Amino acid sequence: MAQTHGSLQAPAPTMGLKDYIGAFHRRRKLVLLTGLGLLTVSLLLAFLWPPTYKSTATILIEEQEIPSDLVRSTITSYADQRIETIKQQVMSRTTLWKVVEQFNLYEDQQKSAPAEEIVTRFVKDIEVDVISADVVDKRTQHATKATIAFTVTYLSRSPELAQKVANELTSLFLGENLKSRERQAQEATSFLQQEAENLARHISEIDEKIASFKQRAKGALPELMPLNQQLMNQAERELMDIDQQVRGLEERKTYLDGELATVKPNTPILSVTGERILDSTERLRALRAEYAAIAANLSPEHPDIIKMKQEIDALEKEAGEPPDADEASKRLNEARTALAADSDRLGSEHPDVLQAHRKVAGLEQEVYRLRSVPRKVVKQRPENPAYINLQAQLNSVTSSLEALRSTRTDIKRRLQGYATRLERGPEIEPEYLVLTRDRDTSGQKYQEIRSRLLEAKVSEGLEVQRKGERFSLIDPPSLPEKPYKPNRLAIVLLGFLLAVGGGVGVGAAAESLDHSIRTPDQLVVLTQQFPLAVIPFMPNEEDVFHVKLRRRVVQTAGIGVVATAIVLVHVFVTPLDVLWFSALRRFGAE
Repeated sequence: MAQTHGSLQAPAPTMGLKDYIGAFHRRRKLVLLTGLGLLTVSLLLAFLWPPTYKSTATILIEEQEIPSDLVRSTITSYADQRIETIKQQVMSRTTLWKVVEQFNLYEDQQKSAPAEEIVTRFVKDIEVDVISADVVDKRTQHATKATIAFTVTYLSRSPELAQKVANELTSLFLGENLKSRERQAQEATSFLQQEAENLARHISEIDEKIASFKQRAKGALPELMPLNQQLMNQAERELMDIDQQVRGLEERKTYLDGELATVKPNTPILSVTGERILDSTERLRALRAEYAAIAANLSPEHPDIIKMKQEIDALEKEAGEPPDADEASKRLNEARTALAADSDRLGSEHPDVLQAHRKVAGLEQEVYRLRSVPRKVVKQRPENPAYINLQAQLNSVTSSLEALRSTRTDIKRRLQGYATRLERGPEIEPEYLVLTRDRDTSGQKYQEIRSRLLEAKVSEGLEVQRKGERFSLIDPPSLPEKPYKPNRLAIVLLGFLLAVGGGVGVGAAAESLDHSIRTPDQLVVLTQQFPLAVIPFMPNEEDVFHVKLRRRVVQTAGIGVVATAIVLVHVFVTPLDVLWFSALRRFGAE
């Protein structure tokens, strides 16, 4: 019977409502203390956490007033890119530190923390958010996201300070946008101006090279090859014509030479009555003989002598024949012979003999004078008209022939020059093409740069006159009326839930870790035997003392925790008097 009783298996105990109530009763102090502690901490956090105020400005991105089809801006970046760029410029260490000094921000931290930490804290309190909207792209006609505005927010414990700093940050964003756009437009203009000047210098250098190359080419440029070929063909035709004319003139000259050889140049010229007509040379010789005859009888001042002398000078100029010493010597010999004959016949004192002596003396003086002057050989002029006519035709043909031969020489030289140009053309063509391509490319690029430069100057004027895309402040920073954080109600509710859950959780954990036997069911499970009776727990004096002592320790610990929390808040968060006045102002006590 005992074995059968020992082999019975007791069912596993199940927790009922009574057991949960008993467990809560046993752990009520721990549950309540834990819950009250968490609730106290949440309440302290909710009411002692300093408020943070937020002031926000909304800036609208407006399109340029003048249509972009008329004036194209040189600012090609998207709005969100520019906002991010301006944000980095505004939130630089130098700019933010000026704002910190201007408004004396983070005064308590400035005494102990370095400037880098203060600037980092300042950056964390600044928020820049973009506002996008669904728009239709004008180029693709598709719906897309576009940035139409952005907000600038500053968080501070003082509402007035939050508004002032947000206002300053907004001004910095607006001013930096204007400066950035003007700077970019000016930089684009300056860059294009510099590029245009560089291209102009490059084109000038290429023009000088091309001019020097053309001088060295001497007409052998590839672009002149058709002209050179045409001129060469024309010169060849001219040469053929000249050769034909030369042959004709040479035949004419040969004919005239033959005709001229058959005609005597000095055939006398007879008048109608049959008398010979003297030419200028013969008349000059007759006058000289007559002058020599009468010069012996008349003085040099005699009118006949003067007249005859003037006629002789005129005929000498006309005939171009100066006095001949040989002729004078001939007359002198004749006069001497006559003188000797007359002297023998008439005697030395006869008047004719004396006149003959004077004539001989005059001829001797004339011979002496003529021999002292160098004689010019004067060719005898022809008298035959037929000979003169043929001679004139021959001279004309000879002159024309010489001119044609000179022209033929010039044409041959030109032909050689044109041939040389055509031969040199293929040799110099590569270098010339490189120069001309460079010149054409540079010229096209220069025109393009000049066109863009004009557009950039117009765009710069657009930015200077504030007609381009701009930032407009549509909602300035306002004075916040209530704190942005903390959400005290949410903290209290969350603290209450956390207190309840924490107290119950701590009690359940303590109960599960306690292995004491408190119910008959637990004893049955442990010993596999049913108890005969259940005797209630009766504490003695020592147990009562320990319970009281434990209660005092818990109370003292709770008070210490609260006091420690108050001291930490006073030292590290904010003074208690400030918290007190803040709480009074919060609940309307003042």
